[in-house]
Amino acid sequence: MSTPPIRLAVFASGEGTNLENIIRYFSSAPTIEVALVVSNRPEAKALERARCHGIPCKVVNRTVLAEDEATVIALLHDIDYIILAGFLLRIPTYLIDAFPQRIINIHPSLLPKYGGKGMYGHHVHEAVCAAGEKESGITIHFVTEGIDEGEPIAQFSTPLIPGSETPDTIADKIHRLEQAHFPEVIARIATIHREA
Repeated sequence: MSTPPIRLAVFASGEGTNLENIIRYFSSAPTIEVALVVSNRPEAKALERARCHGIPCKVVNRTVLAEDEATVIALLHDIDYIILAGFLLRIPTYLIDAFPQRIINIHPSLLPKYGGKGMYGHHVHEAVCAAGEKESGITIHFVTEGIDEGEPIAQFSTPLIPGSETPDTIADKIHRLEQAHFPEVIARIATIHREA
């Protein structure tokens, strides 16, 4: 009897480029599958991307996520890992407790720099640019109650040229790191889970 695949739920709020990359990466993987996509925004492009791949989708708004524990837990009853790919709502404590060390986020800086409340997306790149940093990068980490305070799983950096970068050029460099590394790190963590 074959072992069932590890099932991922990907949470995304926006365009879904990281989601698309994750879906494509695991599309031919026999041991890991993207089983569900969740968004807090019904108009999110991420949902359209998921539907194009035949992946079930669910819209869970801020109120439901924060207050309707039973509904959310039921939705995720057969999920092994939650992957945050540009999801902009805070993950409630009950979900962190239900998925200990099994909720993974990607942050567009080298944490602990440029993390915390209000630090997401372009806000991060603007801050990095304004500070004249010589490098930036991504941090893939487990989710805890503290914003961007969970245990780091992996970091990848890219050099910057102070005075020559803009938030947009930094965003492009960070996006390339995300595309290159996020799915591989998810696969590594999920495989460790399977073998444990």
